[in-house]
Amino acid sequence: MSFNVKQVISMPFEWTQNLSIGVAEIDNQHKELFKRINNLLDAISQGKGKQELFAVLEFLEDYSKFHFAKEEKLMLAHNYSAYKAHKAEHERFIQELNGLKKKFETAGASLALVVEVQRKTIDWLIEHISKIDKQMANMMHGLPKERQ
Repeated sequence: MSFNVKQVISMPFEWTQNLSIGVAEIDNQHKELFKRINNLLDAISQGKGKQELFAVLEFLEDYSKFHFAKEEKLMLAHNYSAYKAHKAEHERFIQELNGLKKKFETAGASLALVVEVQRKTIDWLIEHISKIDKQMANMMHGLPKERQ
């Protein structure tokens, strides 16, 4: 697999208002996740992506668990009917992070792994926030089913 570093780092992952779910605490946590991934992109552009990779993986592992616990607490407090499916998505992401961390521990930091971490986490976050988290937020805000 060949990577063009310039292509990878030229794709900024900006937080946009359309990713907002309307719950300030959760939105701020999502923004922090994006910020950390963008820090990894900055490190790549400075030739320090391999050094930053471990710190980003550690942060993602810890912060994701913290963030997911907050979301799950909100879901339970609102008797969210899709709680189990949503929680399963969180668990799947944690497993994905564990797999990436294991790759790091066995093979070390490589540009390919840096790019894989960046792509998998951003893709998952955008997909999860824009679909699954928005459904949860719509229910919390009492929006009709057709808006969910």
